[in-house]
Amino acid sequence: MDFLSQPDTYVSLLTLTVMEIVLGIDNVVFLAILAGKLPPHRQPLARRLGLSLALILRLGLLLGISWVMGLTAPLVAVLGKVFSGRDFILLGGGLFLVA
Repeated sequence: MDFLSQPDTYVSLLTLTVMEIVLGIDNVVFLAILAGKLPPHRQPLARRLGLSLALILRLGLLLGISWVMGLTAPLVAVLGKVFSGRDFILLGGGLFLVA
């Protein structure tokens, strides 16, 4: 329980909370636009279904990222530097963002 006394824990929690709020608002706006194109009697179902799927997928992604962060077993050593599965996934994601 030492992590509760570290400021980094609260900064990470605040960052994640703000990101989730922004993504949630984005989902609501996007679903409102899409549901607006449906007949009026189908709009509430489309909104509920869309928000439910967004919540489930977001929770799945959070679980997935926690799994990825646990991939710390060394896989390859190059020039004295040891790389794990997490390092390769983060490097691939970084290169994708740069490209």
